[in-house]
Amino acid sequence: MTNGVDEVLAALADPTRRRLLDALATRGEATATTLATDVPVTRQAIVKHLSVLQQAGLVDGGRHGREVRYSVKSDRLASTATWMAGLADEWDRRLRTIKRIAES
Repeated sequence: MTNGVDEVLAALADPTRRRLLDALATRGEATATTLATDVPVTRQAIVKHLSVLQQAGLVDGGRHGREVRYSVKSDRLASTATWMAGLADEWDRRLRTIKRIAES
């Protein structure tokens, strides 16, 4: 796999990180403290999860005064979705071939 798909899928394997990504997608931008109201884990755990999402290229954190505001970076999600769509297309092609052979 290319373009960080492995890192994205590994980061999204955790349900808490998926919830954080959903919350950021809904809010647009948020601090770890703000996200702590959306996810039932400590602020420190949220910071660690955000770090994993940031390393995977899924979120960006920018300092605004004393706060770090996080937002979703859609380019890695888009490249992963493209890879997954290609995989789905290949399986659809294979299933059509099997169906054609079975019906012959």
